[in-house]
Amino acid sequence: MAVPSSPSDLYKQGLATRRAVLGDAHVERSLANITPLDEPFQTLITESAWGSVWSRPQLTKRERSVVTIALLAALGQHEEVAMHIRATQNTGASREDVCEALMHVAIYAGVPAANHAFKIAKATYAEMDAAGEAAKAAAEE
Repeated sequence: MAVPSSPSDLYKQGLATRRAVLGDAHVERSLANITPLDEPFQTLITESAWGSVWSRPQLTKRERSVVTIALLAALGQHEEVAMHIRATQNTGASREDVCEALMHVAIYAGVPAANHAFKIAKATYAEMDAAGEAAKAAAEE
């Protein structure tokens, strides 16, 4: 299963925003893994999170990215923190932006939550840097 057979306009907008934020490769992997069990859930998040919230014009994708990382860190959603750290490549949120968001997490949600989120951010950025260096080296060959 992938995209619903007759997707709504909100779904189409959500899918476009999701691709812009998370990247085509991530979205394609997600779509390839949809089953009848989670198809309604995937439609819900594509329409609501991506089509309604992330597509609103009041905040930039950079601002939404920073807010999302802070919220996910505060909630202890570690895999989602890493995914949204990777998405900063597409949203324009800098490492300094992420640091500031996690500093807020420390004050408002607790030092342990921020400490773990910093650990995740450092590991994720290290992976991203290594992948970038490997791509650069391959391009130079």
